[in-house]
Amino acid sequence: MAQLISVVLVLGLAFLAFSPICFCGKTTGGYLYPQFYDRSCPKAREIVNSIVAKAVAKEARMAASLLRLHFHDCFVKGCDASILLDSTGSIISEKGSNPNRNSVRGFEVIDEIKSALEKECPQTVSCADIMALSARDSTVLTGGPSWEVPLGRRDSRSASLSGSNNNIPAPNNTFQTILTKFKLQGLNVVDLVALSGSHTIGNARCTSFRQRLYNQSGNGKPDYSLQQSLAAQLRNRCPRSGGDQNLFFLDFASPKKFDNSYFKNILASKGLLNSDQVLLTKNEASMELVKKYAESNELFFEQFAKSMVKMGNISPLTGSRGEIRKSCRKINS
Repeated sequence: MAQLISVVLVLGLAFLAFSPICFCGKTTGGYLYPQFYDRSCPKAREIVNSIVAKAVAKEARMAASLLRLHFHDCFVKGCDASILLDSTGSIISEKGSNPNRNSVRGFEVIDEIKSALEKECPQTVSCADIMALSARDSTVLTGGPSWEVPLGRRDSRSASLSGSNNNIPAPNNTFQTILTKFKLQGLNVVDLVALSGSHTIGNARCTSFRQRLYNQSGNGKPDYSLQQSLAAQLRNRCPRSGGDQNLFFLDFASPKKFDNSYFKNILASKGLLNSDQVLLTKNEASMELVKKYAESNELFFEQFAKSMVKMGNISPLTGSRGEIRKSCRKINS
């Protein structure tokens, strides 16, 4: 009997040793897995990567824009490319929502990738998967971590303007509201802090943080949790009125490099958005995580990759649900 148990154990361990580590996400109706296009479109990842690399070389800011596009898509009806749809007779586009209007960008890069993929393997690679791959490639190109992207998402045939207005965390939301919005997507406080670290690259508009400079709590006084010399500097280009679209680096220490300086800024009271600084001031668990990631770039990178895979698994359409759009801007006729 003892001999039999040891044989079973050895066989079991041998099986584990040769089992590939799977970044698969179980979804209703099927799995997402990195090898999804290996047979149907083997060059898919290479095509996405080369076009993203070209776009980021042309304009460094595009990396943050593509990362944000994936985030704003996944938080509304799941990662289904609904954010890419233009308005038509039957669809009201998410592009006009408060979080997205005059703000979300990168659509032309997605169009270029889709066009190249349609030539290589028509109606095979979804727009939702293009966004997931673009987000990973943008992170790597700016010096951040890499991860295997689970694939196999399909594209939605509808958009949700109300979902976009209500589900996406806003810069002036309270910590509790932001956390609740993450929890509604199956994400937790660790994911919230790690994914906020994407603000290590990119820009914010004056309108996103103006209240911190002049009227944080409706009493005509600034937010004193923002380092005062930085606040004075920001007021030069972000006046009480006007200059709404003026851009500011989210991480002024290393604005084009994906690293943990975002968390170091927060510890120095130099987080630009209210939603950045409250990670330190309003919750003990998030405060500890900010300190950990400020201390260890490695720890931040490791968790960011895990949280990106988790976010990419929010309610994807798989199997026969949804479709593979020919153009990312409109549903198939």
